[in-house]
Amino acid sequence: MALYDTLGATYGLTRRPDPRIAARIHAALDSAADVINVGAGTGSYEPVQTVLAVEPSQIMLRQRAPGSAPAVCAVAERLPLRADAADAVMALLTVHHWTDLAAGVAELRRVARRRVVVLTWDQQVFREHFWLVRDYLPQAAAFDDTRAVPIDRLAALLGGAEQLPVLVPHDCTDGFGAAYWRRPHAYLDPKVRAGISMLAQTGEDVLAPGLAALADDLATRRWHNRYADLLALDTIDVGYRLLVADV
Repeated sequence: MALYDTLGATYGLTRRPDPRIAARIHAALDSAADVINVGAGTGSYEPVQTVLAVEPSQIMLRQRAPGSAPAVCAVAERLPLRADAADAVMALLTVHHWTDLAAGVAELRRVARRRVVVLTWDQQVFREHFWLVRDYLPQAAAFDDTRAVPIDRLAALLGGAEQLPVLVPHDCTDGFGAAYWRRPHAYLDPKVRAGISMLAQTGEDVLAPGLAALADDLATRRWHNRYADLLALDTIDVGYRLLVADV
């Protein structure tokens, strides 16, 4: 059973693509005539030239919007595609779920004629700069330590890659890990947490003390005083990175 067959049932409710992040991804794809989306989930950020989505979870595939690109149930490590199948291949917030990173990246490079685009995060930057895991939920950061892919290793497997920071807007519509950095109440919502694998996989019992502390700090406005500088920002860099590699 794929991971998101158990975690992805409500994914479509909170993980809507953010247009500003979409613009960054689509710019990185450049003038690709056709694109394959690997680890596609529900289809977020797929450009109009997407010709195929690859996703191992049937639950996620069933949440794809009508009119989306055709999709196949398969894993990144064994793509059911010929070599040089498309101009570009993209893999967004997915490499940390793969069972064999090197095999998966080799498959991306095999299938792409010109370019591979990967969205991931730098775990060290994330740990140090994202208040939620640094100050309230270190257990979630510890869980991510076990699966986060070092940026330099990923770039090396890609044969060298440009590393572009992806800033997170304060009103980000895609509810991934740090999306609610200026809307802290959102992390108290179980539906929001269900759409963030870092939190969903760490487990509610483990998170409960930190979430209780966050709720108390919000009720007493200690959070607002402690993080007053964040409330003046429109975007933040907490380590999300777009890796762009030509093959």
